[in-house]
Amino acid sequence: MQNRTLARGIAIATLAAFASGPSLAADKLRVGKASPTSSPMLPVDVGVKTGIFARHGLEVEIVNFGGGAKLHQAEAADAIDIGVGAGPELALIAKGSPELAICNATLPPLFIGIAVGEDSKLRSLAELKGAKLGITSVGSLTYWLALELARVRGWGPDGVTPVAIGGEPAAIVSALRTHAVDAAIVATALAFEMEEAHQGRLLEAVDYEGNMSSGTIFATKKLIASNPDAVRRFIAGWLDVIAFIRANKAETVKIAAEMNGFSEAVQTREYDLTLPMYSSDCKFDAESLATLQRSFADLKLLDGPVDMKTLYTEEFLPQR
Repeated sequence: MQNRTLARGIAIATLAAFASGPSLAADKLRVGKASPTSSPMLPVDVGVKTGIFARHGLEVEIVNFGGGAKLHQAEAADAIDIGVGAGPELALIAKGSPELAICNATLPPLFIGIAVGEDSKLRSLAELKGAKLGITSVGSLTYWLALELARVRGWGPDGVTPVAIGGEPAAIVSALRTHAVDAAIVATALAFEMEEAHQGRLLEAVDYEGNMSSGTIFATKKLIASNPDAVRRFIAGWLDVIAFIRANKAETVKIAAEMNGFSEAVQTREYDLTLPMYSSDCKFDAESLATLQRSFADLKLLDGPVDMKTLYTEEFLPQR
């Protein structure tokens, strides 16, 4: 009896020693976001704020960028390890950027919509034939979405007239107010904020082109080679974050409002609109890949066709 008591005491003391000792350091990942406030980037902030990435043994440092080009320049320069951007940026991998897409994070771009001014009489996308449509810049995703609207509707290449107005909210509001454009392709959250301020309204979210990997996660080839397990754990953490977002509306809305500065009322509408776009498995579906390949050709991003399978990998996705 005394021997069993002694053995038990030694075991408890040994466990206590391990518990009080130094814990294994988490792998640090520098994670870049192409936009500080865009909804496809929201899971990064949620994963950090809730400790989900930490539970996967990752210390995530968030680095914000002003667009996809700067994000991928940082990946090429080894300034970040993982980037969250948009599907059309896969064209940069075809041009030699040392990275691979590792997760098809969001499918249709429901975080983008077509907005009109407060006094506009337009009520549907069908009424936009021949319209001047505000975009951020020629060659951008919003430019392609304008062309795609005309293609899907069968209006021909001149079905709408894209007008570059930049991406600043004040410039967008001004262009709509002065009728420099009839409508503009904008972030849906901005359209909701415009409604609050009686400056405009959302006509419709952009879903006419279907899936297109509108949010995509990229990893540098250096990270893939040196620490593939960290890549695998990041994807596992990301998918846990998506499950959290689906199950915890109030907390997600609060984190999103802190991230992008919109009111919780705006962010609640954004949550309801965009929730269906988040992928639950990160897989690159055939529709997304076909849409992206068409966008490469339309925007003249590449000199010719490319084998899409060379631009992404699914080896880090959970085996389910």
